[in-house]
Amino acid sequence: MKLSLSFKTNLSAVALIALGVASASAAPDDRPVTKVGFLPVTCHLTCPVTDFATKTSGQNRFESERYTDFPTVVDAIKSGRLQATFMIAPLAMKLREQGVPVKILYLGHRDGSEVIVAKNLPVKSLRDLRGKTFALPSPYCNQNLVIHKLMEDQHVGPDEIKFVYLAPPDMPTALAAGQIDAYFVGEPHAAKAEMNGTGRVLYYAKDIWPHFISCVLVAHEDLIRDKPDVVRDLVRGIAESGQWAETHRTGAAKVVAPYFRQDEKLLNYVLTTPPNRVSYAMLNPSDKDIQKIADMALKMGLLKQRMLAKDILDRRFIPKHIKPAKIDPDKP
Repeated sequence: MKLSLSFKTNLSAVALIALGVASASAAPDDRPVTKVGFLPVTCHLTCPVTDFATKTSGQNRFESERYTDFPTVVDAIKSGRLQATFMIAPLAMKLREQGVPVKILYLGHRDGSEVIVAKNLPVKSLRDLRGKTFALPSPYCNQNLVIHKLMEDQHVGPDEIKFVYLAPPDMPTALAAGQIDAYFVGEPHAAKAEMNGTGRVLYYAKDIWPHFISCVLVAHEDLIRDKPDVVRDLVRGIAESGQWAETHRTGAAKVVAPYFRQDEKLLNYVLTTPPNRVSYAMLNPSDKDIQKIADMALKMGLLKQRMLAKDILDRRFIPKHIKPAKIDPDKP
């Protein structure tokens, strides 16, 4: 299966500076720059939180790039324009299978995805969506794996639901217009339909797959080999940002809203309603976590051969002791 790279590009740069010990006055202006990709989804929230936390300090500088779809990220990785990014896990595996030497370094989140259906649609289970149109972000998203596993569990045939692929920001609008009947996506694009009054939650990902994983932090092996200290600094920044965001949810919404270019009220709703809707704890990936995803992707034909977790997972850069980042949302 050859990954299609037809896509629309819409990205802009924001500064991302890795956590460090130097003060703002001591930080040199000629710090080495490494780009990091993210999408404006709460699965990637720790990327802009790290940016915000480290604007005035750091030994390294990371320029984060905002993308609106994963095919664009794939193109940037393949072309060498990007060496580190957040990405859906099966897509990272597909890239490696295609010969692009990326490694998974850390998780972006746990949970944080929902199955949304049109508010007035009389649907109580996936079985009730037979004959309906259901949107997913990509064939390579974990939502695709989970929903097909749920179809098996509920004895829904592979052709009984019409699947289409849409960019996540387009899903709430498509649902409101009646172009689709349901979708499964990472936040905040699920909650947006709730707040607009056009959709409701049918399933939380955490109720289908406890501690659900969608996105991971990946890096090219060239970066890992040539700049291991930079990679270590980045992973530390992401880990500490996650620890902070887990217990400062309203503050996290305020911090990331400008990066995401989204309404702070929407992000606050995602992070607090309910509070366990998305989690930034337990972000150290296990072999079991990654192997489960790889085996499901193989079963669905997304991978051509079995991929072992040890071949794509690199945990060397995860700090042994993770403390919350020091962040004051009112002092950018």
